[in-house]
Amino acid sequence: MKIKRNIIEIDEELCNGCGQCVTGCAEGALEIVDGKAKLISEFYCDGLGACIGECPTGALKIVKREAEDFDEEAVEERLKNVKESSKEEAGKMACGCPSANIQTFVARSCSCDEANEPVLSRSRGSELTHWPVQIRLIPPTAPFLKNADLLVAADCTGFAYPDLHRDLLKGKILLIGCPKFDDARSYVEKFAEIFSVASIRTVTVAVMEVPCCSGLPQIIKMGMEKAGKQIPLEKVVISGQGQILRRERLAA
Repeated sequence: MKIKRNIIEIDEELCNGCGQCVTGCAEGALEIVDGKAKLISEFYCDGLGACIGECPTGALKIVKREAEDFDEEAVEERLKNVKESSKEEAGKMACGCPSANIQTFVARSCSCDEANEPVLSRSRGSELTHWPVQIRLIPPTAPFLKNADLLVAADCTGFAYPDLHRDLLKGKILLIGCPKFDDARSYVEKFAEIFSVASIRTVTVAVMEVPCCSGLPQIIKMGMEKAGKQIPLEKVVISGQGQILRRERLAA
């Protein structure tokens, strides 16, 4: 039934698709569709505007208009379905995809012969110690997560920053994903489960300077909050030309 009430309105011209409002909406009323925030259904929006504070461009505002009444039961059902779908998808991937097989291995080290080679001709060794690396494919109970220092990297960082292995990955467990094109809510659930069971020591999150990457630290913080954990968190911002612009500590 439609009534006159407060509800969110999105200015698509201002929206940059960063996805921070999606994780800021506890009711699951928002999603990123074709690079823009969208209100999935009016009855998921409670009209309180918690998502507005997460928007860096001012694309969100509360308006009063005729809209479907807020349905708390529908919200609970939606959030339950999102969580179950995330678990089912991860289960299917882990069982049916060879690339999801859990592997742990020793990072490649530099040989004596390589050490004597000129620096410019020397091949840098990989610091990767496990497989898989995609956030969606890694089960929270993976043995390599136990007591780990995490590097959570946006997909593009590995291509933009040439020394990622040496400067950021060494000694850490890598998880990669895209905060713009992947499901932010399933990421929050995945990190909450990881933080609940794996005794993570520290988290470093590497993102590009573009707005769509800015949601990844927020996703991780929400996962910590959901798990009731406070874990040291550092953000590393990388430019499109492959330079570290800044590193900052974030409150858990």
